[in-house]
Amino acid sequence: MSFDLPRNIILPVDAVDVLLDPSLHPFERDNQAAIAENWRREMEAKPALYDGTVVLLSALAYRDSRLVGRCHAVKYSTFMLWRKNRELSGAEHAYAHAVLVAGDNALVAIRMGSHTVNAGRVYFAAGSFEPIDFRDGLVDVDFNMIREVGEETGIDLSAARRGRRYHALSTASGTVIFRRYRVAEPADEISRRIGAFVAAENEPEIEGPVIIRHADDLPDGLMGHMKPLIEWHFAGSDEDL
Repeated sequence: MSFDLPRNIILPVDAVDVLLDPSLHPFERDNQAAIAENWRREMEAKPALYDGTVVLLSALAYRDSRLVGRCHAVKYSTFMLWRKNRELSGAEHAYAHAVLVAGDNALVAIRMGSHTVNAGRVYFAAGSFEPIDFRDGLVDVDFNMIREVGEETGIDLSAARRGRRYHALSTASGTVIFRRYRVAEPADEISRRIGAFVAAENEPEIEGPVIIRHADDLPDGLMGHMKPLIEWHFAGSDEDL
């Protein structure tokens, strides 16, 4: 199967069937010395980094409006070396975005903290899939989205109105799986709540919230994959409601 899906186009996704393979990812298995040396350099630059566990894909395909694939748990240090060798690694990355829509239809994103790998970058609160996000071997995308948003912003999306289906955008840098989550409060109130949460954290992961009010409202530091998602939302598509 390898990697077989259209690139640079937003795809409707009715189901995500990505299995967690218990075997070592070939990239991690074959690059132990390089992973260790790269991690040493990364830690010199950003000592707050933590070598936890994330997952990397070894296969992903788009079939009949479904994402079907296989992934493996790897060390974060493996992920960091992979980021520098994407095209030659035989691996790809998938992650999820809860597109947080306020009651006034504005979007609420976040800016990452200065101690993180993506310092200063703006995107929807998100994180890589981890083994905790899998149920009976299959990824639970909704669980991942709610968990990551809660951890980073303090906002609980478990009761939010969800889009009917997921969507995905696959580019050379990875595949983002996303869905709208609508809450009643206006963007300014959500921003206030996130700001209060961040201020109370000892080591917050994010710098703070970023409100996006229209398709041309593109903040400094916006990640490249975000512009198509913003345009998609403000185009007024209601197919996922």
